[in-house]
Amino acid sequence: MDFNYILPSICAAAPLIHCITNYVTVNDVANVLLAAGARPIMADDPEEVEEITELCAGLCINIGTLNARTIPAMTAAGRRAHALGRPVVLDPVGAGASRLRTETARDILCEVKPTAVRGNISEIRALAMGTGAAAGVDAAAADAVTEENLAEAAAFMRAFAAEHHCIAAVTGAIDIVTDGAACYAVRNGRPEMSRVTGTGCQLSALTAAALAAASEEPLTAVLAVVVMMGVAGEIAWERMGSRDGNAAYRAKIIDAVYRMDEETLARYAKDERI
Repeated sequence: MDFNYILPSICAAAPLIHCITNYVTVNDVANVLLAAGARPIMADDPEEVEEITELCAGLCINIGTLNARTIPAMTAAGRRAHALGRPVVLDPVGAGASRLRTETARDILCEVKPTAVRGNISEIRALAMGTGAAAGVDAAAADAVTEENLAEAAAFMRAFAAEHHCIAAVTGAIDIVTDGAACYAVRNGRPEMSRVTGTGCQLSALTAAALAAASEEPLTAVLAVVVMMGVAGEIAWERMGSRDGNAAYRAKIIDAVYRMDEETLARYAKDERI
């Protein structure tokens, strides 16, 4: 798919993205949005989230550190964004690990009707079935998408996206992006990305930015940033020095997003319609 125009679209639109995200990765989320040409704003108090959402071109809801105060804020912001026709991305971090996380994610999915859902395969299964086997915030090994079970995983993701009328993106060793009809596998990225906290959170925020900048082609927009994040991980790994560790890798991933261009994306992209 030709998605190279998405990156210039984000820079041209410079969308303001409201992120109700978790405090573990909030700084990295803000910086990766800036690196891509978007603009972040973080607000999670129920007294202001609807007003902030009205100012923004898109909303990212990340339940990574949800609590009794932020849950109603997420729902209120999501409903307001939906009413305004703004794209909403749900990142159901850790769904399946606890009853609170699972029920909150499912409630947001039903009440807000997000434009896109981005998570690992265990989180998406928990959303679909109400239970899961997530290993904390990581996908369970038994759920991992592999070449052997890719067709089965793609069918599951198609069904989920079709049922909820959203773009569904599962990320892992092999990424799957679908709108319920067309479905793509992405084989970009590095296993070392799992040693850096927040790459998934960053991708979810970038997804909101891409959808805000290219709302007329949501599947293309989501596929573009899924590929871009994987490519950034590959480029960042190439730039690692002999004494660098995961802190350096984290910074190099954001730098790679900042320096990403259409030529580089096209050269590295490993997406395939399945």
